[in-house]
Amino acid sequence: MARITLCFDFGNTRQKMAIFTNGEFSGVRLLESLEPAAIAPLLEEFPAEKIILSSVMNHPPSLEVLFAEKAHFHKLSHLTRLPFTTPVGKPETIGADRLALVAASVNLFPGKNNLAIALGTAITYNFVNRNYEFLGGGISPGMEMRFRSLKDYTALLPLVKEDWNFPLVGYDTVTNITSGVILGMAKEIDGFIDAYKERYGNFNVLLTGGNSAYFVPHLKNKIFADQNLIFKGLYAISECN
Repeated sequence: MARITLCFDFGNTRQKMAIFTNGEFSGVRLLESLEPAAIAPLLEEFPAEKIILSSVMNHPPSLEVLFAEKAHFHKLSHLTRLPFTTPVGKPETIGADRLALVAASVNLFPGKNNLAIALGTAITYNFVNRNYEFLGGGISPGMEMRFRSLKDYTALLPLVKEDWNFPLVGYDTVTNITSGVILGMAKEIDGFIDAYKERYGNFNVLLTGGNSAYFVPHLKNKIFADQNLIFKGLYAISECN
């Protein structure tokens, strides 16, 4: 009989569920609603042994009750048993998504310095050293936030959507904004990586997020890109909780 673990990621923009079957990643479902009535059929379709949740939003409390009724349920928090330590001032303030990313990093590259970069509503930089200490990192605005802020905080600039076929030198307002936002993010990411190199020497760079693959050609640094990194971290955490 298949052993199923469901990993739920409730982000600020999107909410998703990943399915692991006998320890292997086997797919992702985008969730259109977080109401228990909408989630229950998925739990019937994928009868899970374990369910783990990472949430950075206010979701229906009744959903956690449903998870606990259907499987061994764990909600990721600073109280979770983790494969690393968090020697920071207020570990309770660390986002669950960041904990999952660091767990994936140490699972994929144990005993190494790792910088996990997530491209979402915000960009998060998450550094864990070879001693399995999550030291923190940085947070900056994500792509959609940058596009929207240019419209919201100016009188005449339009709201622009991402277009990966853009010139270095923009020739109109839209291409100027597209080049500025996307290349600006790429240069920011490379700048962070270079700064970490100066301090820590060799380390692995992991890049994740829905648009991560599109950024790879614009980065000079070598990175390991995986759109499902957070889910792999959640699964690793579920195995020890």
